[in-house]
Amino acid sequence: MMGTYRELTASGFSTRTAARLAGVSRATATRSSRPAPVPISSAPFVPANKLTEAERAQILETVNSREYVDLAPLQIYARLLDEGIYLGSVSTFYRLLAENRQVKERRRLAKHPARQKPELVATAPGQVYTWDITKLAGPAKGRYFDCYVMIDIYSRYVVGVHVHAHESGQLAEEMMKEIFGIHGIPHVVHSDRGTSMTSKTVAALLADLEVTRSHSRPRVSNDNPYSEAWFKSLKYAPVFPERFGSIGDAREFMASFVDWYNHEHRHTGIGLHTAADVHYGLAADKAAERTATLAAARTNTPARFGKTSDPKILALPNAAWINRPAEQPETEEEAAA
Repeated sequence: MMGTYRELTASGFSTRTAARLAGVSRATATRSSRPAPVPISSAPFVPANKLTEAERAQILETVNSREYVDLAPLQIYARLLDEGIYLGSVSTFYRLLAENRQVKERRRLAKHPARQKPELVATAPGQVYTWDITKLAGPAKGRYFDCYVMIDIYSRYVVGVHVHAHESGQLAEEMMKEIFGIHGIPHVVHSDRGTSMTSKTVAALLADLEVTRSHSRPRVSNDNPYSEAWFKSLKYAPVFPERFGSIGDAREFMASFVDWYNHEHRHTGIGLHTAADVHYGLAADKAAERTATLAAARTNTPARFGKTSDPKILALPNAAWINRPAEQPETEEEAAA
């Protein structure tokens, strides 16, 4: 049938007439008469401008050479052209560097060992002090006073605050001598890595007193949380002025604020006691008085209390820490276990 169809169409008959005379479907006849498709090669297409392996290696060797390793691909491209050399386009340079993970930095960089994370625990006042320096705006723009603050991390008690016109290790040493003379020598003194904190004068004083020095890791503010939190409490206080007229004004304000913070402010981290009560061992008696008050209220109006125990927020902590060690219990139940 298909042979008859082809003869008729070759003789000039239309495809419609030829299909009718040959007794086949026109669609089938038309489809069968199409030339066979040319098989597609399975070999991958290779662009005519593809770099050879030798050319790729030459570009990488050039951009990583001592002469060009510190330069951007655009600079290398221009300098090579000035020397009469063309190895490839700028985009080719970038593509090869990206494939070899060399886009950001191609030089061999010094690898500094990771700083050890400080893990400090205080179970009573006088064991761990932390200190830092913050700026207080002076009477004119660009003028500042330096405020040195040292805190007992267990009691949150500010054991010392000094305001000076500048920052130095010698002034920090004088502050520490005064504080240690009043409150005793701690086991550990923690700070960040500022110039005063790492000064030889401070290091020598702490070494002579056999006090362990501890420092925050670089650019890790969480390693000095007590100082950072205290500075926020200071500068967000409604009474904190925008500027201080003189260094005397700054010292007077800081003395007043520290007195309020130590003796009046109830701190959530120490059972809503004042820092002074915890620091001087008065908090346990205050806690017993609170318990008695709550017990009396519970007896008088039992319907208002869902529990027979005191609120957890009134509990004194067993310990305070900077970066709590894994073995350090977090709650009283864990400590008793």
